[in-house]
Amino acid sequence: MGWEQRARGAGPYYYQSERDEAGRVRKRYIGTGDIAEIIARNDESRRRVREARREQDRKELERMEALVAPLAELDEAAAVLAQAHLVAGGCHRHKGEWRRARAGKSDSPA
Repeated sequence: MGWEQRARGAGPYYYQSERDEAGRVRKRYIGTGDIAEIIARNDESRRRVREARREQDRKELERMEALVAPLAELDEAAAVLAQAHLVAGGCHRHKGEWRRARAGKSDSPA
């Protein structure tokens, strides 16, 4: 979006950028003068509001990630302890599943 100088010596024209159905960016002519200036100010105001919301969302996401980080570490530690307990109990993994060793099966190869 913005003001563009199209012809030499002519005043600035206000255009808005928008995407068509195919995803290509097209410029739509808005005009010149007072009405175009009002629309340009409105567009700028909307852009600032969107940026402020985006910044607020980014800060909230960082805050949430900081709160979740200790829980993720605890979860990982619990998974390691559970795996160690299963291995110590004679279990093994088979295609991603924990299974008990068969009775009479030896751990050493024959």
